[in-house]
Amino acid sequence: MTRWLVTGAAGMLGRDLTTVLGAVPGASVTGLVRADLDITDGRAVDAAVAGHDLVVNAAAWTDVDGAEQHEAAATRVNGDGVRRLAEACARYGVPLLQVSTDYVFAGDADTPYAEDSPTGPLGGYGRGKLAGELAVRELLPERGFVVRTAWLYGEHGRNFVRTVLDLAERRDTLDVVDDQLGQPTWSRSLAVRLAALGEAALTGRAPGGIYHGTASGQVTWFGLARAVFELSGLDPERVRPTTSDRFPRPARRPSYSVLGHRGWARAGLGPLPGWYPDLAAALPLLRATRVD
Repeated sequence: MTRWLVTGAAGMLGRDLTTVLGAVPGASVTGLVRADLDITDGRAVDAAVAGHDLVVNAAAWTDVDGAEQHEAAATRVNGDGVRRLAEACARYGVPLLQVSTDYVFAGDADTPYAEDSPTGPLGGYGRGKLAGELAVRELLPERGFVVRTAWLYGEHGRNFVRTVLDLAERRDTLDVVDDQLGQPTWSRSLAVRLAALGEAALTGRAPGGIYHGTASGQVTWFGLARAVFELSGLDPERVRPTTSDRFPRPARRPSYSVLGHRGWARAGLGPLPGWYPDLAAALPLLRATRVD
């Protein structure tokens, strides 16, 4: 039996992870939510990791704008908390799969970022997540797996796709930015890939390092919103393009968040599915659920 520990199990990705792993033959899953485990508490982390074969960290400070205003608090979770997990995993010889982000890059490229491309976070959130990445690479050079994702959506949390669905019911038109390019990624598909990577890690087929867990293809937020309308049987012409300066935010967003996927070949795995077919598969689930 393989004993998995999933932190952040109440989040959008964490809930999908526990569901996916729960269906894996021979897997025993411990899902811990924030009330169960403060990942910045070294003793609590040590006790939680003990007795498990593999850890997936989906716990994080995810408020990007809040991180800009409270960077020390965000980094305590996204940087220091990850270090505590990496220390415990190193102590027990357990692989760690750390979920990271495209925000570690400056977003000024015009070709997909490779796994080894230079980083350059634009703000506090990216700097904190990069600190977590560096801790994993330092403490777990062979058993640490950093999986960067971006533009994540799913049925169990608030996200852009759900917002578009909600606004489609209340507004005649939507103005959506068309100058940011990325890869909308279904949390369920990422969870499936994390499960496969974890199994490959345990059998020695996957080397430690950085992997990019984003959907294949690319699109702007405007294009994504139009796709949501189209796949929902709504008129996509109701979605109108605009620019980012129309929606000022405390934290700068990368204008280019397209990640390359060559790293998966090292683990004997291919890229994640394309963003459009995944969106088509996910939409019925999002429409069937509500998030308070």
